[in-house]
Amino acid sequence: MTTTPTAPAAPAVKRDRTHYLYIAVIAAVALGIVVGLVWPDAGVQLKPLGTGFVNLIKMMISPIIFCTIVLGIGSVRKAAKVGAVGGIALGYFLVMSLVALSIGLVVGNILHPGDGLHLTNAIKASGHSQVDSEALGPVDFVLSIIPTTFVSAFTEGQVLQTLLIALLAGFALQAMGSVGQPVLRGVEHIQRLVFRILGMIMWAAPIGAFGAIAAVVGSAGIDALKSLAVLMLGFYVTCVLFVFVVLGAILRIVAGLNIFTLFKYLAREFLLILSTSSSESALPRLIAKMEHLGVSKAVVGITVPTGYSFNLDGTMIYMTMASLYIADALGTPMSVGEQIPLLLFLLLASKGAAGVSGAGLATLAGGLQSHKPALVDGVGLIVGIDRFMSEARALTNFAGNSVATVLIGTWTKDIDKARMRQVLAGELPFDETTLLDEGADAKPGLPEQREELAKA
Repeated sequence: MTTTPTAPAAPAVKRDRTHYLYIAVIAAVALGIVVGLVWPDAGVQLKPLGTGFVNLIKMMISPIIFCTIVLGIGSVRKAAKVGAVGGIALGYFLVMSLVALSIGLVVGNILHPGDGLHLTNAIKASGHSQVDSEALGPVDFVLSIIPTTFVSAFTEGQVLQTLLIALLAGFALQAMGSVGQPVLRGVEHIQRLVFRILGMIMWAAPIGAFGAIAAVVGSAGIDALKSLAVLMLGFYVTCVLFVFVVLGAILRIVAGLNIFTLFKYLAREFLLILSTSSSESALPRLIAKMEHLGVSKAVVGITVPTGYSFNLDGTMIYMTMASLYIADALGTPMSVGEQIPLLLFLLLASKGAAGVSGAGLATLAGGLQSHKPALVDGVGLIVGIDRFMSEARALTNFAGNSVATVLIGTWTKDIDKARMRQVLAGELPFDETTLLDEGADAKPGLPEQREELAKA
């Protein structure tokens, strides 16, 4: 009696249970809104839950940036290539910041949302209290990028300081050649550990989202939304136009990619930002996902961290519209000749406030104090809804940095387009457990880079 040979059983596919996590985040956001509306005092008391979760994520940003940049630069044989990526990134960020300012300028002059409002002494005092002494001038800002010690760049949580240390370490390993390969392998193992810890932290996202949303709704309430609805609506519409019209057109022309397809791939990160109102909460995941998409480690490592300080498109739009709103509310509308110098000043001031907590409102108040002090009285008008507007700021900033990474990867030819198509089509799913591509075959990056690593 003969038996028909049977094919070996296919290995069991590991089920991705993380979709339950993001369903829980959505439910937590809805519950947080209810708690904030029904029991506002209790909602405000829940703020530490949101703050704690965001702090856990921030704790992981420095080691992730360090590992990503060191591995990216260390695996590139030509140092000039890294410099080219940085130069293109900074040039692009400057142009897009000016575009964002211009769009905000046009919409603000059309809407005139501040007409007819009245200031009280309490509102004036609230505005002056927002002036943040932490915002630095251009020279002090550049000097602040240099950390006190090699290790303090990690302990103080300064992204640009970590970026500097990582660049120095990456170039040093690059110069060491084959002697530095054991160190690179060690950094790669540390990166796996760090991303695994981040994956564990993400399971606390529903708790953080619940606390953050409940506190926002409980502290602001419906009255603040009603009184400033025109400004909020105008700001949100402007952000949507900038992202889907301006960025969408550039992405389609340069990379041939539909922006909706890219954002579908990043949907979980957008949900995380929406629930925590912090674009930093998605920074580590953006690094992992861009590498998985096929953008080289060098491009991701330089573009994403730098973009979080220099490519704040949402903040640019916010400062433009808020300045015009305040000027109208005070009954001293600015002419175009007055608007342009103020906004260019705010463009520079926003770089000096990189990394400052609540940088949007603090930068606006500090910039007005330095350039047009009379307008600081009106900053108190938007304090009540700033938290809601920070949602749009964070989402727009994140969208701008994700698009920038793909664009710069395309311009420098450091993106694997075949892999990008596979990933966006769902053929190569992102590993939510490790946040990394395990195995040589799955390693992201260009074929020639993988060959170089294999030879080393």
